[in-house]
Amino acid sequence: MSIIINLDVMLAKRKMKSKDLAEQIGITTANLSILKSGKAKAIRFSTLEAICKTLDCQPSDILEYIED
Repeated sequence: MSIIINLDVMLAKRKMKSKDLAEQIGITTANLSILKSGKAKAIRFSTLEAICKTLDCQPSDILEYIED
């Protein structure tokens, strides 16, 4: 089971920098980097909601499941 994080794709589509997103949603750039790289073990729904609200997207635009 693999969950792919497409946050960098959404940032590019919205022409937004990681630093700006981190500031707007209230997390550190280091934590956002961990999330973007797929190394995060979990994500809070409140963080996912803030990302979706800021980037005007759906969770499915950011998270993708690919079967091994």
